[in-house]
Amino acid sequence: MTRQLLATKPLAMLLAEMKGENRLRRILGPIQLSSLGIGAIIGTGIFVLTGKAAHDNAGPALILSFVVSGIACVFAALCYAEFASMVPVAGSAYTYAYATMGELFAWIIGWDLVLEYTVVSATVAHGWSHYFQDFIGIFGYHVPHGMTRAPFDYDPGVGRIISTGTTLDLPAIMITLVITAILVKGIRESASFNATMVGIKLVIVFFVIIVGAFYVNPANWHPFAPFGFTGVSFFGKTVLGQSDAGGQPLGMLAGAAIIFFAYIGFDSVSTHAEEARHPHRDVPIGIISSLLVCTVLYIAVSAILTGMVPYDKIDIDAPVSNAFKQVGLPWAQLLVSLGALTGITSVLLVMMLSQPRVLLAIARDGLLPPSVFGAVHPRFRTPWKSTILTGIVVAILGAFLPLRILAELTNIGTLLAFVIVCISVLIMRYTNPNAERPFKAPFGIVVPILGIAFCLLLMFSLPGQNWLRLFVWLLIGFVIYFGYGRHHSVLAELRASESVTERMPALADPPDGPVAR
Repeated sequence: MTRQLLATKPLAMLLAEMKGENRLRRILGPIQLSSLGIGAIIGTGIFVLTGKAAHDNAGPALILSFVVSGIACVFAALCYAEFASMVPVAGSAYTYAYATMGELFAWIIGWDLVLEYTVVSATVAHGWSHYFQDFIGIFGYHVPHGMTRAPFDYDPGVGRIISTGTTLDLPAIMITLVITAILVKGIRESASFNATMVGIKLVIVFFVIIVGAFYVNPANWHPFAPFGFTGVSFFGKTVLGQSDAGGQPLGMLAGAAIIFFAYIGFDSVSTHAEEARHPHRDVPIGIISSLLVCTVLYIAVSAILTGMVPYDKIDIDAPVSNAFKQVGLPWAQLLVSLGALTGITSVLLVMMLSQPRVLLAIARDGLLPPSVFGAVHPRFRTPWKSTILTGIVVAILGAFLPLRILAELTNIGTLLAFVIVCISVLIMRYTNPNAERPFKAPFGIVVPILGIAFCLLLMFSLPGQNWLRLFVWLLIGFVIYFGYGRHHSVLAELRASESVTERMPALADPPDGPVAR
């Protein structure tokens, strides 16, 4: 049993999976991949989470929070780019862990990615809902109060969950169902739709930076770090910095941990490696370029937002459009709300586009039922069943869970995924030193080690409840793996019939050339 749990998947076997009728279409180039990354990154982070993180956790020091998160992501992104160029198949961190750390660790990170993409999508749907309500409110229209938000929320002032007096978030449900229908149709249509939205929202982001700069009051940046520059906890106990009434850490690092998931668009680029025309070149370009562009924009917008409005007056649900309202520019509020709707829609599209592809990779290995999660539509060539299932779950979470809980739950899963990818790169360099690496993270082992260190620091800057939720989720995953996945593992069945090494000749000659041995 232990041998199966630690069994790794050979590179040749991974690359062979790109053959056959059940593979995805290679139609994405570097511009489309970069656009997917920017589409996933620019949106919720700028238009939603800046308000929550500045108001509750960091104040104007949110500017530095984005710098710290960006640095952590640079190290992780370089590791992702190295692995994605080596193994250009669907699955992202799950696939990388399977190739280096074994089946059990691959399942853990795959199950973690399911949590990450599902909760990110629900968070984004929640943010879209509030900008939609802000937008129609300009024209005097309103969603019935009972359908405007989740029925409960966390109040940092009193440190506990409170009732909102509502029933569900109806707009979050509606946008999720629309995006699901688009994704079932096909990757080409999804990518084109996303590229259009990315262009629109970049125009709006530059508008916010340029116009907002004229309304910045430097006095709003003082005090620059009202909650301090730290905010580190250890399993729920704050060890560096302040904490709120509920014991959650406050400060610049705590803010960095909260807004971290706004950067994970480059992670979604790696999940589409199997659909890239030239993955060895295009995927690293997409990952790195999208991260660099978005980091600069995040820092600029956070500086403008906290300069326009005192941090404790920033609206949590629609911070950017409300900031223009507060400085007396209602016409700009209209424009920003429209741009935010477009931007957040593209984020939701990319997140929900990525989730089924992780499930597809897991199902290919037999760890989830392939009849559901491995089914590829014969005409559209999309994982349609898991896309529909993802849409249903996201709609439910977006309708009933509040932003604060969703954002924090997302981050710990994302950070864990990044830690495992960095570890996997170190292991792969040791176990397969001669494997072909079209892109290799620079400075030897320094980059993956720094990626591990920064991501662990941010993990310990999250509230303790997030660790409990993560452990509960992983426990559910263990039940599924030991109850189903372990008994249906494709790799285990191969090893049971004959050794994988004896089967390697039949699995050789991947689409882009032989694997270096």
